Amino acid sequence: MSNVRANRVGEQMKKELSDIFMRELKDPRIEFVTVTGVDVTGDLQQANVYITVLGDDEQKEATLAGLSKAKGFIRSEIGKRIRLRKTPELFFHFDESIEYGNRIEKLLQDINRDGE
Repeated sequence: MSNVRANRVGEQMKKELSDIFMRELKDPRIEFVTVTGVDVTGDLQQANVYITVLGDDEQKEATLAGLSKAKGFIRSEIGKRIRLRKTPELFFHFDESIEYGNRIEKLLQDINRDGE
């Protein structure tokens, strides 16, 4: 039962985080960030936030540094928007699945091109 609640909280957090990134954060390092998923633990104490960033590795690291610096503000905004007893602690991670999918797609295109 708590797993269903954790999933619902994760989806709501994903929506709110996207809105916070677009409207509330003024840090120039945090641009072109997309929240791809939020995994909340069953006890709602921790949330792993998966993001993608448009840019090179340097831009990604700068974005992660900006998010780490703004973590307290982001958590307080989440607490204001979602009614929970305790706001989950946020951990930001890069979502590598999109890059992995692009790499697979490129390999498949290369195979098709070589086969023709």
